[in-house]
Amino acid sequence: MNGQNRKDIYPGLEVDIILKKDQRSGTLTRGVVKNLLTSAAYHSRGIKVRLEDGQIGRVAHIVDEED
Repeated sequence: MNGQNRKDIYPGLEVDIILKKDQRSGTLTRGVVKNLLTSAAYHSRGIKVRLEDGQIGRVAHIVDEED
């Protein structure tokens, strides 16, 4: 699943995000969502979230149970 729809993302969910500094390289950072920062229902580049460790970025991928 991609991270473009706000309804798919909630606190406690494990996701891969792209940090602002990694936008050019596309490096992903894995973490657990603390809270959602984008209020819109949809965002083409991904919903912006804060991870439990404090990092902020846009959701690139929602981690499935199998991953």
